[in-house]
Parts: sequence; structure tokens; C-alpha cells
Amino acid sequence: MNERFWLLKKIKIHPLFWAVAAIAAVTARFQDLILLFAIIFIHEMGHAVAAQYFSWRVKRIAILPFGGVAETEEHGNRPLKEELIVTLAGPLQHIWIAVFAHVLFRFDILPGQMYTQIGEWNRAILFFNLLPIWPLDGGKLLNMAFSTVYPFLRAFRMTICCSFIALFLFHAAALLNAPANLNVWAIVVYLYAALWKEWKQLYFVFIRFLLERYYGKREPLRHLETIEVDAGAYLYEVLESFKRGRKHPLIVLKNGMEVGKLDENELLHAFFSEKQTNAKVSDILYNY
Repeated sequence: MNERFWLLKKIKIHPLFWAVAAIAAVTARFQDLILLFAIIFIHEMGHAVAAQYFSWRVKRIAILPFGGVAETEEHGNRPLKEELIVTLAGPLQHIWIAVFAHVLFRFDILPGQMYTQIGEWNRAILFFNLLPIWPLDGGKLLNMAFSTVYPFLRAFRMTICCSFIALFLFHAAALLNAPANLNVWAIVVYLYAALWKEWKQLYFVFIRFLLERYYGKREPLRHLETIEVDAGAYLYEVLESFKRGRKHPLIVLKNGMEVGKLDENELLHAFFSEKQTNAKVSDILYNY
């Protein structure tokens, strides 16, 4: 119980939500605002409780007009199964919200108009959060799908690029259907800014992934995936081929012939502890 109250302390209201609240105040739509906040709160607590169950380090829970963001201190090295559960824990809350509202309506506890409003907001928030746009839940699911096939850096880069395309299409559809909707404009501007920030910090995110892989908690049962690398390749080029959820033994080749083997930890140690950021694989091989 104390842990649940600890999560409540992590909740922060994003300034964008207050902007939408101001619009609701001007247009006298207080009921919509309360319903919106309640649904978003339940959605985000679903993420947060699931993250805490797996002992993730929850940094903060930001409440936004269209959903929220449960920020954690995990950097892509948790099992995909855990991340999938944490990501889906938010959208799954909308199922019981719909069922609970229907039961209250059937027993004449909930007025018909409010029942309709709850249904509309519940569906809107659910479907919007499932759009393939980072950092929405749909964007995270897209990144997980890419991560099963591609290295971490490439998968994240592809996620951001696809998110920009999806956001542009959503923006175009919004302009055609509701060009004067201030809420939509606020959401779109926020997402463009968030994506641009992620794009600029792409390599910073990648370095955090590598640091967590080197210094962080070790996952004992990771799949082995051997990588063949040229002896003349730079360390950072090899590190860019690392996948999440994979342990990489390295076979070093020279002129197509095997000349040695390395473990990924040897590369990470050389890169971070020995600061050999411009070293080649051959330098590390002969040092060991």
C-alpha cells in the first residue's frame, strides 16, 4: 500500500494539461475535464503499477491532455516481455473502465449523457495512445517490434522516423476535420517537439543503453547472437550493431579469416572504462 502512495507522489501535471483546462474553463466543459483527467490517471497508473511490479525505477508520471508519460530510469535493457506488459498495462485499463461504466448505467446509477461522454473519451484516449507515434504506447509497441529484428540504435531511429510520418498523417487528417480545434493543435505541437527532442538525443539514448548494458543489472538469460566483425572496424561501429535482449560473442575476421574472439563486455570495458572511443577492434583483440 505504501508503494502505491509512493507512486502518487511521482505524478506531475504537465503545463499543457493546464492549458487545456483553461480552454475547458472558458467553454464551461468542466465535466469533460474531470472525466478526461480520471481516465488518463487510471491509464497512467496502469503503466506505473506494472513498472513497479517488475522493480522498474519510475522517475515521474506526467499527465498530458491526451494521455500521459510514465518516465522510467530503464534504458532498453529490460526483457521485451516486461516492457510489453508495462506498455499494455495502460491500454488494458480502458476495458474495465468501459465495463464498469456500463454496469453503472444499467443499474441507473450513471446518467445516460455521462455514460456516453465516458465512452467517447475512453475510446478516444485508447485509440489515440495506440497510434504508432513515439512516446505514445503505439510508438513503444512499434519500437519493440523493430527491436526484435534490428540493432537498438537502428530500431530507435526507425521508430522516430515512422513516428514523424504517422504524426504528419494525423496532423493532416486533423486539419481536414477539425482545423480550429485548439486541443488537437496543442497535442500535435507537443508531439512534434517531443519527436524532435528524441531525434536530437538519439545518440545520447544509445549511450545510455550501452552504459546500462555495461554497468547496470545483468539479465542472466539472454539469447546469444554471434556477430562477425572486421579487425579494422571501429569500436563504435561494432557497438551500433548491438541488439537489446541479446548477448553478443564476437568473431574477429581479417581478410575473411578468423583471427580471434572477443566478448561484448571487453568492448564495453575498452569504450567506457579505458576511454578507447576511437580504437579499432584489432587494438582490443591484441590487448587481450
